[in-house]
Amino acid sequence: MSNPFLSEDPGIRPKRPMLALVLGNTMLSTVPGISGAGPTPEKTLLTPNLDAELVTTGAITSVPARPNTPTGCPTPASITRSMVELTGLAPVIINAGLAHTPTVPCIDVYGSPGGDPRTEDAVPQTEALFERGEAVGRLLSQYSDLLMLGECVPGGTTTALCVLRALGYDASVSSAFVENPLGLKDAVCREVLARVDATGAREPLEILRAAGDPMMPVAAGIASAYSGEVMFAGGTQMLAVAAVLKALGRRVPGLATTVYVRDDPSAGFVRSVADVGTAAYYVDPNFAELGHVGLARYCIGEVKEGMGAGGALTLAYLMGHEPEEISRKVFDFVKKYA
Repeated sequence: MSNPFLSEDPGIRPKRPMLALVLGNTMLSTVPGISGAGPTPEKTLLTPNLDAELVTTGAITSVPARPNTPTGCPTPASITRSMVELTGLAPVIINAGLAHTPTVPCIDVYGSPGGDPRTEDAVPQTEALFERGEAVGRLLSQYSDLLMLGECVPGGTTTALCVLRALGYDASVSSAFVENPLGLKDAVCREVLARVDATGAREPLEILRAAGDPMMPVAAGIASAYSGEVMFAGGTQMLAVAAVLKALGRRVPGLATTVYVRDDPSAGFVRSVADVGTAAYYVDPNFAELGHVGLARYCIGEVKEGMGAGGALTLAYLMGHEPEEISRKVFDFVKKYA
């Protein structure tokens, strides 16, 4: 039976679920026009830190900021935070490579922000970060039986595009913008792929080194070593990690994301999921009907996903919360910032 809230039931009923979010930066987010995840290109580098504050503490504390986009659309982190409050879960924040020191407690794998893959290897520490991710995966296995693993990397849909194409997928990707800057992403991607070809990178971790961002090897390592059920919380960025795991011959998790990613005509997400050979679960939080003008913007294609929002909504449902309760909690949280 199809469920209007969740496209399909994965059949997992966790006893000890965990929500973990892998944070990183890529210098591609500072290219004007690439990322909608910040008020200016330079300030996109701070977005993961602010998202982590909001998800962990319920407020952005280090700078005066509201968790809304310039158009008044609540950020995905505010959706994730509302589910943290509803479920009582303490989110685990993992620093894969941030430009700014986090302000909340986190697991640190001592990575660096990703370089610009048009001109240099993006993640020189890829092998070390993958191994440290495996260590984190073993650690988290001791405390949980289901890991919902998400990310926050501004500019990361562009690195995801580069990695998916370098792995041989005819992929397009989503965007936080209503109008996906596909021309700009394609131009960047062409330059990156030319450099990848020139370096001779063929193996999946070599491709991440050349073209990825620090979140990817860390998330791949975590998923490889985690002993329980893993679901990826997110759209095209986590799909790139799934594609890397497939290329490595490892277990490929399913993805939990929003219908807004599925329904983005520029992303071709459903086809790419099928190409990678995994399953995606699409959550529909019914934002059009809640009477919140900012949340309704998700339905016209703004923001769509991020900071594990789709996964957090799915996890609340798998933990036994009713769809109406979940949507009401999101509404009650975001209306404080209207």
